[in-house]
Amino acid sequence: MTVAAPKITTFLMFEGKQAEAAMNFYVSLFADGAILSMTHYGPESGPLARQVQHATFTIAGQRLMCIDSSMPHDFGFTPAVSLYVQCDTAEEIDRLYAALSEGGGELMPLDSYGFSAKFGWLTDRFGVSWQLNLA
Repeated sequence: MTVAAPKITTFLMFEGKQAEAAMNFYVSLFADGAILSMTHYGPESGPLARQVQHATFTIAGQRLMCIDSSMPHDFGFTPAVSLYVQCDTAEEIDRLYAALSEGGGELMPLDSYGFSAKFGWLTDRFGVSWQLNLA
């Protein structure tokens, strides 16, 4: 599958060995999800060996990149930036909310709000924030 590189791409930096698991999880949630490329640090990299050096994937027509950080850092993901998903059916929003919230945290429970008949905001088990809205 060839996807043209957009001018702006969401880039997710994970700490530790989480990028590959997160990417595989996200790709599994969307019918058109695909891993486009992935390189790992080699055995000569010591503790970084087998961690994701760089990967590109698509979900719901959106191209994303991810890495496992080569250095520890004092920051992580913040809900101030999130992936916003416009769901087509109640079944889709329910399925995505259940899968993404497992092991994560709830910011706004899946419910009816003044701006949406069904909306939920959560942080997944990898720390990435998602807003799900029923179109």
